[in-house]
Amino acid sequence: MTVMSYSYKVPKSRFFETMTGIVSRPSGAIGLFLVVTNVILAIISPWIVPYDFKVVNANIILDGPSWQHWLGTDQLGRDVLTRTLLGGRQAMIVTMTATPLAILWGGCLGIYTGLVAGRFDEIVMRIVDAFLSLPWILKMLLIIVMFGSGIFVLIPTLAFFYGIPVIRIARAATHAVVARDYVSAARARGQSRLSIIWFEILPNVLDALLVEGAMRCSWMLLAFTSLSFLGFGVSPPTPDWGLMIADARSYMAIAPWAGLAPVIALSLLIIGINLTADALAKAVGLDRAQSAVH
Repeated sequence: MTVMSYSYKVPKSRFFETMTGIVSRPSGAIGLFLVVTNVILAIISPWIVPYDFKVVNANIILDGPSWQHWLGTDQLGRDVLTRTLLGGRQAMIVTMTATPLAILWGGCLGIYTGLVAGRFDEIVMRIVDAFLSLPWILKMLLIIVMFGSGIFVLIPTLAFFYGIPVIRIARAATHAVVARDYVSAARARGQSRLSIIWFEILPNVLDALLVEGAMRCSWMLLAFTSLSFLGFGVSPPTPDWGLMIADARSYMAIAPWAGLAPVIALSLLIIGINLTADALAKAVGLDRAQSAVH
């Protein structure tokens, strides 16, 4: 029977091959550098920040950049550099937790739906279409109003709603696999659906799910930051990019540094994620633009 060659590659060698494919492209190397730098800063920031993020000082409110405060101070006299470095931690925690959960549940349901097909497939896809027809912000605000804010509500909420589009991607990838001879042979041998999914389908749709996960990271990050900007994310005085931008918008004309610092940090991270996702898609031989359409 015919089996796709990469199904049998050793996972470790496949990983290094993919990483080599990413860094071999200038855009991928830049994107990966930006992502890794942000992750490292998010981890070590509590030990390298120059000031306590909670300390306010009425004597230096909206002071410009100086040797004491490299990025100036905000409307409460707090150090902007300190809060910018720490502000990425909440975004990283939410994004890096909610994205795998979204890919996991959406991918599993999409693969199962694509394998079973029939009436079950029709019912699931109509439910997916119904969810996708509504603006994401309205759906999330409804959940937040019902259950409250905070990362313990935002993580499962984002994971659920951003997992719904993954169902369509996983289903489309599965449809391209189930028609192959090795899946037909597995069915003829009487293998269970779980066995077929694990040994025959998952290895051949994993690349598509990884690319989708990389794409979802930037959207998840934007969604969390947008909710924080609207006041439904973390609670003050916890540093957060979205909250910092919301607080600084009234002072942009006289103290632009307070808002520009988190905007630039967020933009660099999103650019890095998107560049990495594009390089990953090319490294595994997928068309990211085409994948986004399905």
